[in-house]
Amino acid sequence: MKKNHHNNKKASHILPEIEKKILTYKHFGYKVPPFRIIRTPEQIEGIKASARINTGVLDCVAANIKEGMSTAEIDKLVYDYTTSHNAIPAPLNYEGFPKSVCTSINQVVCHGIPDENEILKNGDIINVDVSTIYEGYFSDASRMFMIGDVKEEWKRLVEVTKECLEIGIATAQPWARLGDVGAAIQEHAEKNGYSVVRDLCGHGVGLKFHEVPNVEHFGKKGTGMLIVPGMTFTIEPMINMGKYQVYVDEKNGWTVLTEDGLPSAQWEHTILITETGNEILTW
Repeated sequence: MKKNHHNNKKASHILPEIEKKILTYKHFGYKVPPFRIIRTPEQIEGIKASARINTGVLDCVAANIKEGMSTAEIDKLVYDYTTSHNAIPAPLNYEGFPKSVCTSINQVVCHGIPDENEILKNGDIINVDVSTIYEGYFSDASRMFMIGDVKEEWKRLVEVTKECLEIGIATAQPWARLGDVGAAIQEHAEKNGYSVVRDLCGHGVGLKFHEVPNVEHFGKKGTGMLIVPGMTFTIEPMINMGKYQVYVDEKNGWTVLTEDGLPSAQWEHTILITETGNEILTW
């Protein structure tokens, strides 16, 4: 990321004691967030409104997803629910992405493209990744779904990945560092015999689909950007059963798969950093 030396001019919406603390950390050499990504109260309300619709979309998927349905049917559910709530599916036409949702089955890590010929089978695990624009504000979350009778070792991958998300969120406290979050997730994944995808990360979200900072799910404690109240970003660990290496399907330029063909799982929330901790905005 390029440094912007004009990012931290005085910002009227930031509480004076928060601003003073940030500038003190900056003085001591910490990497601090640009003031423009610290949300105003009005922006936070807008992001929360978007997040409520986003959660509703995933609840709708949860109520309807089943063996025998195509991923194109999931896409239609997402599009219809989102647009009926006066919102826009953020993935649709984003940098050429052709659908309203990412549907990533088994060894697909992320960015799976819904297809009428892709049918959910007994034993599949699938990540459904939904992002919503409502009145100009963005939100983003994903959930794993297990179809029918899933192998125990695959169930465990899904469960440990959710634990990685929960541990990451618990670590994302005000005045901690983003490297602390990555380190905590990596430790839990590797302790359970899994690996953390390196090539993709969480990100700031709210006024745009993808903003600073990048939120890596591996790393070293005590490194990375300072986490401060008013930031909104996703934590979305992608955890592989085998090795962490991935590749992009050349046929569509989007779909990311594990190199060794073993399954991958992912869970994602958008969180708001508060003065006392954090708040999960999208489930």
